[in-house]
Amino acid sequence: MDNEKLKKYEEITKEIGNPYEELNYERTNLSEEIINDFSKLENKEVAVAGRIMAIRKQGNICFADLVDEKGKIQLYIKSEEFKDYKIFIEKNFIDRGDIIGAKGIITKTKRGEISVLVKEIKLLAKALNNLPEKFHGLKDTEIIYRKRYLDLIMNSASKDVFIKRSKIVAHIRDFMNKRGFIEVETPILQPIYGGGEAKPFKTHHNELDMDMYLRIAPELYLKKLIVGGLERVYEIGKLFRNEGIDTKHNPEYTSMEIYWAYKSADDMMKLTEEIITSACETVLGKTKIEYADTTLDFTAPFERITMVDAIKKYGDIDVNKLSIDEMKKIAEKHNIKIEKHMGKGHLIELFFEEFAEKKIIQPTFVIDYPVEISPLAKRKKDNKEITDRFELFAYGRELCNGYSELNDPIDQKKRFEEQTQKRKLGYEEAHMMDISFIDALEYGMPPTGGVGLGIDRLVMFLTNSQSIKDVILFPTLRKEEN
Repeated sequence: MDNEKLKKYEEITKEIGNPYEELNYERTNLSEEIINDFSKLENKEVAVAGRIMAIRKQGNICFADLVDEKGKIQLYIKSEEFKDYKIFIEKNFIDRGDIIGAKGIITKTKRGEISVLVKEIKLLAKALNNLPEKFHGLKDTEIIYRKRYLDLIMNSASKDVFIKRSKIVAHIRDFMNKRGFIEVETPILQPIYGGGEAKPFKTHHNELDMDMYLRIAPELYLKKLIVGGLERVYEIGKLFRNEGIDTKHNPEYTSMEIYWAYKSADDMMKLTEEIITSACETVLGKTKIEYADTTLDFTAPFERITMVDAIKKYGDIDVNKLSIDEMKKIAEKHNIKIEKHMGKGHLIELFFEEFAEKKIIQPTFVIDYPVEISPLAKRKKDNKEITDRFELFAYGRELCNGYSELNDPIDQKKRFEEQTQKRKLGYEEAHMMDISFIDALEYGMPPTGGVGLGIDRLVMFLTNSQSIKDVILFPTLRKEEN
């Protein structure tokens, strides 16, 4: 709190009353409406409200920039027109950062700028902290992420990102609903976590005296709904993974998972293309978008390549011709860390991450993943060591993960048992045995396609944001030291 502003607050309270006592303010127009409809509103009285972002005094005239949710409008304050000019302007009762309501007449200044010629001002909230210097804005990323409200006040581009994010999510919901999908909600607190390979956040329920986990994925619950006869379901919500933080990862993030009965991975790839292409067209008006140092083309269909072929294309390594020992020697040469639980399937994944992933720039579906790293995906008919699974990559980043869902309860139980053995070997991210899910599959689940789409990463691409923290309003940060 600024001491000078606190003194001014006390002075204001004595002279005109508490600057926070108003319950509401009835404004008639937003700034954008006034600018766009000036010909209709000229010489008419309006009431506007917002934050003062600049004040310029010129003798007995004062100009102020008022910013609301739709933009900026100039306030034109003349001493002969505004009876409280001495109180508000000469005594500086209004400062940059204050929130006010103002009534006046729509006019143009001599310089031709559309303005509100002020007749009345109501102070709605006094800013007791100083805003950053306006010409340099707010650029300190630590402050931007920790004080997002200040970032939104100072950086219109940041505000635009989050408005665009809202439009993207709204479009996706509308897209799914129009295609007969129903939005559902599944538990965030789960007694057994599953649906992905990740470290969970753990908590304890006192009344039930049991450990619980923040979900790493809603997958197993959503597939139970498919068993129950809800044939098209999706959920948009928060997932939680107790892992690292970087430009692509936040421990708390937003994902959409979709499950569609009687469909395959191929169908889900086509649906994913439609979702992303339509989001680009609806929100941006185009499917070729600028991102970082390149142009990404999200026009469907996207390229497809097998995981093995991607390694061969970008790393010049044919893993099909290599034994696991030969792969381990290559891994050692490139400082690729190998864990005890890893078989050839895991090594193929590590090779893909090392030699291919970062080189995939244009939107591309990587398909045909080893069974070893895909415990919930159905095997390919012609190759039982490969699953009917895909991930979408763009600019070296994963956007989604999907597959033809494993609906064989016997095979699924075996896979869970294999995961249990991996946990014993120290693989903390392996799936837990979930008997309730096996029980559900034993009642019969139809062939089903599923996909999980990262909302945050999609927003990153559609807003040209380089860090996931730039598209999450309140990203996870270290505890602030006092």
